[in-house]
Amino acid sequence: MTATHLSFDFARLSARERYKLLIGTVVPRPIALVTTTDEEGRVNAAPYSFFNCLSADPAIVALGVENRADMRFKDTARNVRLTEEFTVNIVSDALVAAMNVCAVPFAPGVDEVAAAGLTAVPGTHVKCPRILESPAALECRRYMTLEISRSRVIFLGEVVAAHLREDIVDRDKLHVDPFALDALGRMGGHGYARTRDYFDLPTMSTEEWERRARPSDRVQRAEGER
Repeated sequence: MTATHLSFDFARLSARERYKLLIGTVVPRPIALVTTTDEEGRVNAAPYSFFNCLSADPAIVALGVENRADMRFKDTARNVRLTEEFTVNIVSDALVAAMNVCAVPFAPGVDEVAAAGLTAVPGTHVKCPRILESPAALECRRYMTLEISRSRVIFLGEVVAAHLREDIVDRDKLHVDPFALDALGRMGGHGYARTRDYFDLPTMSTEEWERRARPSDRVQRAEGER
């Protein structure tokens, strides 16, 4: 049976309608608990799921930050503009409650790290701290700022240092254990997903695909090449 699809013209949708379709479709999204500091050195922490790794050479992560309803910058956006630094702390399942506290819209100057009962550790390459309880943290310097619209900005950050809990990474092979990392994923709405349903699927070579192809497919290809 052929599936029936609904088509949506994004030019005819409101920003909220586009948002609902996108966050429900692009899932699960990794969650960055981003730490920054303001010009006085005060720490801010906020979770973002419009986040991902885009490149390894150079090492670039992307962070999408939406402005407040009145178009004022959120603390994260303001701090990155001022200091050009931020640290991505990967949210594990053990950090879900603390992450939710950091999502509370506190007034500027409130230390979300302390409010959530987390521990701030000084950065090694940037001034903003990382979170000790996070299994992995990426220290970043602003690489580029993309002004997408009045309501949103995308920061590209170059990773200058990484801190991984020693039980999750093989020092020699640099293999990160996904079970020990136990990262949390963001779904649509208020939904979240754990990443413990894990499996390996190596990419096939062309030769391996040829070997696995059905005999009838190989016959049809051979006839078509005559």
